[in-house]
Amino acid sequence: MFESLNEKLEGAFKSLKGEGKLTELNVATSIKEIRRALVSADVNYKIAKEFTDKVKDEAMGEKNVLKAVKPGELMVKIVMDELIELMGGASEGISLTGNPAVILISGLQGSGKTTFSGKLALHLKTKRSKKVLLTAADVYRPAAIDQLTVLSEQVGVEIYKEPENKNPVEIANHAIQYAREKGLDVVIIDTAGRLAVDEEMMKEIEAIKKAINPAETLFVVDSMTGQDAVNTAKAFNDRLNFDGVVLTKLDGDTRGGAALSIKYTVGKPIKFVSTGEKMDALDVFYPDRMAQRILGMGDIVSFVERAQQDFDEAEAARIEKKIKKNKFDFNDFLSQINQIKKMGDLKSLINMIPGMSKMTANLDIDEKAFGKVECIIQSMTPQERANPEILNPGRKRRIAKGAGKDIHEINMFIKQFDQMKNMMHNMSTGKMGNMGMPGMGRFRK
Repeated sequence: MFESLNEKLEGAFKSLKGEGKLTELNVATSIKEIRRALVSADVNYKIAKEFTDKVKDEAMGEKNVLKAVKPGELMVKIVMDELIELMGGASEGISLTGNPAVILISGLQGSGKTTFSGKLALHLKTKRSKKVLLTAADVYRPAAIDQLTVLSEQVGVEIYKEPENKNPVEIANHAIQYAREKGLDVVIIDTAGRLAVDEEMMKEIEAIKKAINPAETLFVVDSMTGQDAVNTAKAFNDRLNFDGVVLTKLDGDTRGGAALSIKYTVGKPIKFVSTGEKMDALDVFYPDRMAQRILGMGDIVSFVERAQQDFDEAEAARIEKKIKKNKFDFNDFLSQINQIKKMGDLKSLINMIPGMSKMTANLDIDEKAFGKVECIIQSMTPQERANPEILNPGRKRRIAKGAGKDIHEINMFIKQFDQMKNMMHNMSTGKMGNMGMPGMGRFRK
């Protein structure tokens, strides 16, 4: 996420390395590079120019303060503050007023509206304890109703659909009435994708909004389309006056132009970002946390929140006791893998940890590595999993055959497991050591 922008911004800050203070000359050099970085990230030149002018004014105003802070560090702080401001300043949640609260989902074809609708339903169900109804109001795309039906089953919420009805206004109204009768809290209405230039389709979404008077109208846009996403958002807002933006496919966006430009251009906040294919890969948008990610600082707050959400305290206490006794086995390792998998996409998790995005920038982080490690462990007998020390050459050959690996890979995995086990034991007893997941870097697609 934002790798290219992060790299270019770092280059801009490096020009201040070794400088004793901020001067007009070194600030001007740094500003020039920051502006280039933003334009390369598909930020409109006008926005980039205004942004860097603010950074420059702030930098020159700070030249006689914070003398204990290095110029490069001071510039990073100034840029981060301005990035936060550019993206909206503070997080804005969605309105859930009404009985039921109605959320209208709009956007272009292929932007990810239907998938987002499912993700939002899960988010409101698990994070806000709401009883949610998904509504299939896309009457044009043949597979739309089927897709939403599958998603509703995945996230465990009800769906309202009328496969034979081709009037989305009627479907939406009927869904709201159904939700009232059933005592449901929120109705999410998934509509057809449409182009801003398609007058008939734009009139339709306007008619839906007028008929249902939603508490929240969200515009879903593919972040990878960059400045085009911003222009489309403006065109839709002029007609629909939506309440907020949802950026999808943010995990594939290395530039960041959409995230940086939409609030400035449209005047509406980004409310959610979607960062993966899994149904729980949806995050509330926090400008300060996003600014930290853009600057390569990670997002430790989101990481901790994610960990707390899926953390099993009883299991953690059990594992801790076994580590202290140096009795950590392959069953425990499987348990830890499952804990990590519950937290979501591995690469996005790594990028939340400060400094890790740089360390892993050139590494091929294979999501299937977990599965390959699990395969090896599951090829062991229950006795072998509980007693790693009994793994002799004959047992290893059988495990290799069962897992479809060669004996060298099995030996390497067991060696790494032993190293990790000892390191965790040393750390638990106050000795220094480094902990890592064995085998993860060895297995590639």
